Order: sequence, then structure tokens, then C-alpha cells
Amino acid sequence: SNPTWANHKNIFEDAGMKVEEYRYWNPSSKSLDISGMLDDLRNAPEGSIILLHACAHNPTGVDPTSHQWHQVAQIVRENKLLPFFDVAYQGFATGDLDRDAYVPRLFKDMNIELVAAQSFAKNLGLYSERIGTLQFFLADGETASRVQSQCKRIGRAIYSNPPAHGARVVAEVLLDEQLRNEWEREIKTMASRILEVRSALSKCLYDLAPEGDWNYITEQKGMFTYTGLTEKQVGYLRDHYHVDMI
Repeated sequence: SNPTWANHKNIFEDAGMKVEEYRYWNPSSKSLDISGMLDDLRNAPEGSIILLHACAHNPTGVDPTSHQWHQVAQIVRENKLLPFFDVAYQGFATGDLDRDAYVPRLFKDMNIELVAAQSFAKNLGLYSERIGTLQFFLADGETASRVQSQCKRIGRAIYSNPPAHGARVVAEVLLDEQLRNEWEREIKTMASRILEVRSALSKCLYDLAPEGDWNYITEQKGMFTYTGLTEKQVGYLRDHYHVDMI
């Protein structure tokens, strides 16, 4: 998407792929450019890999609605595209792991083959372990066997046997009912804190400039927000108030 996590382009170009962007952010409305996104997906060549953020889009915080996701899925299926989901912030959008997994499950329920790269770096606090999963939903067992064989071959060439520390921590949390419940409560606490900060910021902005439309602050989800501030305004906040923004 345009924009996306800065490292996406590096990863795929280093893998020898040609990278194109589809429209996503509408700066004038500070919301999703759904018409531009759908048009670009319609025009993508058959067989293209479409990188999608499962929830809490990085860096805009703008997620499609359920209806819009259905529109995206329909085009992906009709044009025989391959969705590749980046699942980096599950739980941070709504505080609910199942709700934040809605999109990949929607595509699966529509029998659309997909790839999902899931990270536990943020939602389990294992950033330095670089732990996650690579999941495939495929049409048949023969295809699955071929994909598994290729993944093993690639993994063997890259790292042979990966460190197990992070994976064992994740397994311990997920397989122990008490630990999993505690983890899910902590995720809700994190997500609630993010929502509280968004609400407080929106309220302050309405108090200071009631003529403005600040709803986008609370409509965006997760850790990231596109404020709509210009480069000059960001510089002013830094130089005069020591407020640093990325």
C-alpha cells in the first residue's frame, strides 16, 4: 500500500520481486482511499501478490471496514491475486485477538488461497527474538506439500535450524490456559490505553479548535496515526515544544 511499513519494499525487492504500490491513504479526507485501492487491485496483473495489513495499518492506522474488506476479497478472487497478510499487531486494534483476525479468516472462508506472516514481537513483547509464523491456506494437499517442501528448502539455506527460545515462550503462553488468559487481559489493557490516549487527544483538539474535524484521531486504530500535520508544523512542535514525531 501507499504508504506502508518502510521495510516492506526492501524485503520484497531484495527477494528479486518487482514492487508496485496501490493507493491507500487519502490525505484530503484523512481516511482510506477505497476507490483508488479497488481500482489499483482491479488493474493488477493476474497472479500478483497483494500485501495487505490484517489490522492496525502501519503507518496510517486506517483499516478498511468489513464491507470494504469484502470488496477487496471479491476483487482478489475474481482477478486471481494472491493475498499476503502482514499480521504484526493482532490484538492492538480492538483488544480482541479474534476480532483482529477477522480479515485473514474472511478470505479463508471465501476459499481464497493466502499467505499470512504473523509476528509475536509486539503482542507478546518478544521483539528481540524475531518470532512469528508463516501460514498458508491452499487449495489442496498436493499444493500444500509442494509449498512446504519449498519453505523447508529456503529455510535450510537461510538459517538451517532457527533459535528456539522465542518459539518456546510463545508455545508456553498459548498452550497454558492460565497464561493465555493473562496474556489476553494484558492485550486488552494495552489496546484500551491506546484508545484512551486517542480519545484524550481528540478531546483536546476539539477544545482548542472546535471548528476542526478531529474524528479521524479516534477512527484510526492501533499504535500509528497519520495526523495530517505538514512537515513545517512537525518541525515547529519539535523546535518550540520538544514534541518529537516520526
